[in-house]
Amino acid sequence: MVIKPHNIGNIQIAEVTSDQMIIQSAEDGLDLMGNIYYQGFDKVIIYEKDITPDFFDLKTKVAGEILQKFSNYRIALAIVGDFSKYESKSLQDFIFESNKTRHINFVSKLEEAFENFSK
Repeated sequence: MVIKPHNIGNIQIAEVTSDQMIIQSAEDGLDLMGNIYYQGFDKVIIYEKDITPDFFDLKTKVAGEILQKFSNYRIALAIVGDFSKYESKSLQDFIFESNKTRHINFVSKLEEAFENFSK
């Protein structure tokens, strides 16, 4: 896992990349959040490819558990990927509603994550 730091004004952003899946469970999400928080970052960018496919199946409740932790600890999260491939209406609605809060964002490009974080 590599954490690439970015700064927008006073905002510290961690862009997390890996050759392996980073989040396979809610515990992995909590560990990542703690690691990021401990290093002084305010916001996190992670890529869809680095998250278990179970996250995108809302019946597993993995997404809800992970995103609730990020919300509770007020660490903003952007997930970069192509979410159009998911046919689940409930997942699409979940993504739409999450993006409205601007605390958890599902975006297609890294630049969108930076743009959302700078607002």
